[in-house]
Order: sequence, then C-alpha cells, then structure tokens
Amino acid sequence: MGERARRIGLSGVIALMVAITSSAFLAQDSDSPDTSPPPAAAAAPDTRGYAAPPAADTTPAQPAPRVDLGTGLAAAEESASDSVDLGVAIMDLQTGELVGRGGEKPFYSASLSKLLLVVDMLDRRAAGELGLSDEDLDLVERALSYSDDSAMDVMWTRFDGMGAVDRVAQRVGMTGTHPPDDPSQWGEVVVTADDMVRLYQYVLGGKMTEADRDLVVDALTDARQEAADGFDQFFGLLDGAARGSRAAYAKQGWMYYQPNDVYLHSSGVVDGRYAVAVLTVQSGVSTDDAKSRVAAIVSAALTPLPAT
Repeated sequence: MGERARRIGLSGVIALMVAITSSAFLAQDSDSPDTSPPPAAAAAPDTRGYAAPPAADTTPAQPAPRVDLGTGLAAAEESASDSVDLGVAIMDLQTGELVGRGGEKPFYSASLSKLLLVVDMLDRRAAGELGLSDEDLDLVERALSYSDDSAMDVMWTRFDGMGAVDRVAQRVGMTGTHPPDDPSQWGEVVVTADDMVRLYQYVLGGKMTEADRDLVVDALTDARQEAADGFDQFFGLLDGAARGSRAAYAKQGWMYYQPNDVYLHSSGVVDGRYAVAVLTVQSGVSTDDAKSRVAAIVSAALTPLPAT
C-alpha cells in the first residue's frame, strides 16, 4: 500500500479516478455473474515492495580440493625395506587419478586372480553368453569371501580361466596382466598393482550391472578372517590397526614359492573412494613378519589421505 498512498498525494485526478472505480465495484449487484479470474489463476500478491528480482547466482561451483594421493608413498616404500619387492598403487575413484611406486611391476597374482575370473563370469552372463547356476554363484561367494582354492579350481576349468584373464585384461585395460605359462596354475597369473586398481575402477564405475557390482562388493565385504585353507586373511587393508578407522573391503592373496619367497598381496577399496593395491614378494621372512611389513606399508600409504 505504500506506493499507492504516495501516488494519491501527488494527483487529485488520480484520486478521483480511483474513487469512481472503487464505488462502481462496491455497487455491483450481488446477483451478477462473477467474471473475475478463479482463485487459482489470480496473481499472488507482490510482497517484495516492488523491488527488482534477485540476480541469478552465476558463481561457478568450486571443484573439490585436490587430494595428493602420493603423499605417503615415499614412507610406504621406506617401510618395505630392501628385502621386499614392492608394487603399490592408489587410485582416486572420484577423479581417476592414479599414483604408485612400482605400480607397473609384474607379480604372480596368488588369489587375486579369483577376482579377475569372477568379473569375467558375471560379464559373460550379463551379455547372455553363459548361464550361472546357484551352485556356480556359491562357488563365486566362496572364492571371494573365503578365498577357497577348491572353488577356484572348479571355476577355472568350468569357465575358461585362461581365456577369462585375456578378456578381462583387454576389456579393463590391464596392460600388465596375462595368463600363466602353465594353464593349471591360476596362482601364476601375472598382474600389476596398477592393473588391480583399474579392475576395482571397472567394477565400481558403472561398467558392470548394478546387481553384479553388488554381488562382488558384498562378497568381498563378507571376507572371513579364517580363509578356507586356515590362513588369517585379515592383513594389509583388512588389518584394522593398519587402516585405522577407515572402512575397507579387499581381495587378498598369499602364496609360498620355492625356495623361500612369500607372496603377500592386499587389494581393495578404502572409504568407498580409494582403490589400493599393495603387492609384495618377501624373501627369508616368517609369515608374521611379512604381514607386519605389509601393515606398515598400508598404514604409511593411507595415513595422509583425507577421510571421506
């Protein structure tokens, strides 16, 4: 009403016109049809005091602060000591950035090859190339959660393990991964730390169906402390002391190789954001000492990364 009141004071003519109009409105016969717009169509009262509408916010969204993934790599490498052959890789799954030390170095996979084969089986099922029975899916669960070698033996033969490694490597871009020289030795599939984090990126990045992704993640999350062969697989990324309060799921690998080498690998996803692979060959050490070194490597690599 403020604007209208000011205008009344400025012109008697305008006041007279307003008065005439108002009187005519009040004298309207109540039986006359109402020709005013229905309530839903009436304009809402302007309560802004006739101020101009606020300008649209054109300030560009600020990108998330960059995470320096490699901050802990020097300390991780130092923790390994000279007696550890090490490959470590970290990928930020939000940005795709990849860093590492020895990330392209080849290692025998040990049980990491189980994840490669499962991914191929699920992708081929999604493409309509094969069917998987409840028994087959039980084998998948046991291979990932219990790291069951017997389950892997069956799947490797039944689902063309040698071909699976090549198919997944090509599909995912795992340039350092290839099948074993001896087709019966799935533990000798060759992988790299860089390739393993690329595999997790593939699983989580929308390339697999949502149901297949969940199947893999659920099975890895359900990893049991005691594996099918009795080995304690809560080392590396599954060692609570090494990763601290961070959440993680992982596929682990271990293998004894003549004359005195221990292969001890830990690969998985931390905080839902970082894909991490720590691959090691350690010589002349006990299993407990080997695990302690992997724990130190994991702790050094993860500590500087911001929690999400």
